[in-house]
Amino acid sequence: MTEQRHDTATLYIDGKWESSSSGETRTVICPADGSTVGVVSEAATADTEAAIAAARRAFDSRVWADRPAAERGDFLFRVADALTERKDEFARAEALDTGKRLVEAEGDMDDIISCFRYFGKIADQHPGRLVDAGDDSVISRVVYEPIGVCGMITPWNFPLLQAAWKIAPALAAGNSFVIKPAELTPHTTILIIDVLDQLGLPAGVANLVLGDGGTVGAPLSSHPDVDLVSFTGGLVTGRKIAESASRTIKKVALELGGKNPNIVFADADFDAALDNALNAGFLDSGLVCSAGARLIVQDTIAEKFVDELVRRAEGIVMGGPFDEKAETGPLVSAEHRDKVTDYVNRGIAAGARLRTGGHWGGPEHEKGFFYAPTVLDRCASGMAVVVEEGFGPVITVETFSTEEEAVALGNDTEYGLAGAVWTSDAGIANRVSRRLRHGTIWINDFHPYLPQAEWGGFKMSGVGRELGPTGLEEYREAKHIYQNTEPAVSGWFPEKH
Repeated sequence: MTEQRHDTATLYIDGKWESSSSGETRTVICPADGSTVGVVSEAATADTEAAIAAARRAFDSRVWADRPAAERGDFLFRVADALTERKDEFARAEALDTGKRLVEAEGDMDDIISCFRYFGKIADQHPGRLVDAGDDSVISRVVYEPIGVCGMITPWNFPLLQAAWKIAPALAAGNSFVIKPAELTPHTTILIIDVLDQLGLPAGVANLVLGDGGTVGAPLSSHPDVDLVSFTGGLVTGRKIAESASRTIKKVALELGGKNPNIVFADADFDAALDNALNAGFLDSGLVCSAGARLIVQDTIAEKFVDELVRRAEGIVMGGPFDEKAETGPLVSAEHRDKVTDYVNRGIAAGARLRTGGHWGGPEHEKGFFYAPTVLDRCASGMAVVVEEGFGPVITVETFSTEEEAVALGNDTEYGLAGAVWTSDAGIANRVSRRLRHGTIWINDFHPYLPQAEWGGFKMSGVGRELGPTGLEEYREAKHIYQNTEPAVSGWFPEKH
């Protein structure tokens, strides 16, 4: 971070690090043990408005938008290089804020670096196209221009990864932006803005505000000077953002989570499917929008499969970021742990059978917000644990007998983000993957994604796509320019004498 900045000067507005205009601060704690990670400024609405004004001035000045696309791409490569050099610093900051294991945070950094490199590579690869007007005297072309000022609101589970998915294409396209990270996990977003500052991004192109959504984030969806708002988070907040944005008819990109089916057929590779079912549900403590929280297993192998899943889940070791024995970490807060606890209890009350978990861990976990890996079987359509996104280390189990039933169960959700099918039959794999209405389908795998492939969901999982060429297009507007090289009198309304 810049040496000139005081510890709580953690807002970045118009090229300067500042403290909140209200003087308010927030103490950020590590979810693994309750220790203090840092103290940051808590912005006021006026700070967000100042940041939007700075972004507007920067965009209207064309100081970044008029840079050649290849130059903007080169800048993103320099960001990736800086992240590589500071990878340990960033990973440690991410682990402390989120409580996730350091090895998981390090993996996130690799993905973030790849994201910046990808958008750096394609920044100048989609300049536009010529359109055949059927007239040699006409030059007709479609060009792509930056959309303007982008408001970005990011979640606490993958703070910097989700920020990178927005920042990289926004800068590649030539926009300016204001970003608000989740108030619980701000430090790596502060660090990435520091990188942009150190690399000489013009003042006002990048702006950072910190604080709660109602006070600090709300103007990003309602303000008329914001041209696009991109939000990753929960469905309830997403609806509010969409409603607010509609008043100024701004572009909206929403990634709102999922209730993701992990379908296992009897002919699947048992060991691989079992191992990946654990990863699908318990990686990053289940705090993944695409987590395979719904295990849908064919009835002929269900008993054996679930018994082994339970046995393996009972052996998972919980611990903090730097505990080398730990295999999974805590939830992000006491409030969120209470929500997961209530979610599981409602499932049991509705008839689900608790096979393992359902508790906060042992005495060694008392200082953190841990929740043990949990398996609920005998679940059925309509149960809250099947319908609602639990967003924790909880796997529910449903069974099916036929391919048709598997597809019906997999699509029996208001969400549509991701899903998987496990089978050794290529025909089943092809048919089921095509019929599942989810934005990403894995066949005999779970969780991998590529920066060059679009990410996003059907139905209530959101609108728009991140990553891939479409992820860049989200931050651009198409414009048709029609040029007549031989202008002449049309004669449509002839001159009368």
